[in-house]
Amino acid sequence: MMTAGAFILPGLAQAQDDDDSKKKPDMHQLARSSALPKAEADFSMFKFRPKGDKVIEQPDANRILFKRPDGTPDGYAQRRGNAVIYYDRFGKVSHVQTLDN
Repeated sequence: MMTAGAFILPGLAQAQDDDDSKKKPDMHQLARSSALPKAEADFSMFKFRPKGDKVIEQPDANRILFKRPDGTPDGYAQRRGNAVIYYDRFGKVSHVQTLDN
């Protein structure tokens, strides 16, 4: 006994095969070309910078990353309440900067 679903499925399988042949943009490509406003944050209050390190801002996480010139991670800084906490590359607190409001 055959049902109508048996006749529809081959057509659906063909449609899925056609979709697979087209390369769809991934999430990162869509985010780069998005018209949505980007997250903005003011990092001027983050005073400590390890000497020679490259600073990478992450406004969506409200933190900055520090990388050595060779590209290895060297820690990060993150605002917590009325302080900025600096962490070393092992995740331990290295500096605490209080903020005056």
